[in-house]
Amino acid sequence: MSVSVTPNPAARKFTLDRRLADPSSRAFQSATEAAGDPLAAALFQLPGVRTVFAVEDFVTVTAEADASWGRLSPAVVSVLQEQTR
Repeated sequence: MSVSVTPNPAARKFTLDRRLADPSSRAFQSATEAAGDPLAAALFQLPGVRTVFAVEDFVTVTAEADASWGRLSPAVVSVLQEQTR
């Protein structure tokens, strides 16, 4: 898995080494919206996650303004590894 910065400093792109089980484009603005999607729901359990976008083989996470990527990025990687086994 690789983590890339994006033009938006509040977002990071997490590229997986495999396709997602559901490769269709999915965007979630809240934990409530993500309730039916196990991957997105797990990401929204992390403090600081504001939005989740998933498609094909990558997930983009946007963080809350006060979130630290130093803490959030490893947590996102951990969730993605667990959810994409």
